[in-house]
Amino acid sequence: MPRLDGRTVILDVGANASCKARHLEEFAVMGKVYTSAVLHTPNPRVGLLSMGEEETKGDDLTREVHDVLKGSSLNFIGNVEGGDLFSGRVDVIVTDGFTGNVALKASESLAESMMHLIKEELARTPLRTLGALLSRGAFRAVQRRIDPSEYGGAPLLGVRGCCVIGHGRSNALAVKQGIRAAAEFFTSGVNQRIEAELRTLAARKEPTAAESR
Repeated sequence: MPRLDGRTVILDVGANASCKARHLEEFAVMGKVYTSAVLHTPNPRVGLLSMGEEETKGDDLTREVHDVLKGSSLNFIGNVEGGDLFSGRVDVIVTDGFTGNVALKASESLAESMMHLIKEELARTPLRTLGALLSRGAFRAVQRRIDPSEYGGAPLLGVRGCCVIGHGRSNALAVKQGIRAAAEFFTSGVNQRIEAELRTLAARKEPTAAESR
């Protein structure tokens, strides 16, 4: 997601509609590794998407995941709300794929609607049209920052390989940027780092021999 000072990574956004607490914990680890390796954000701030910042807010799954992430080694800042998708307060936002996909599609539609409304208002009077012509470069720059085609696609984390998923309406620019995104992903070595982190996570979950006796 584009924001004023960079980008916010949200996962999942549609691959896994129904999730368990363990899945969201793994999403947090993968998101942290991806943001650090590909976006070069040191010690990414991780937040859990909920209906309020308080620890008691959200459904049973959200509260369970909050407790797990709070006790992890991640830079977990707690629950975040929908507005934090763009606020810059958090670098990685974790949620289930159903909620994440709704947030993604709503954000895309809002961006398109806002650009349409601005163009419509600028064309209402000759003076506004003149102002729009003088500001054309700024408007184009803003449109590039929020245009999904400029991002190309999003990586499918957690698979052994490099898979970038593009929009169903991808144009030539989006395909080009998708290839760039795949190259960045591959050369970053993020998969190896994700595997290492998830192995460490799995080892911590396994009971020791003493505990199992």
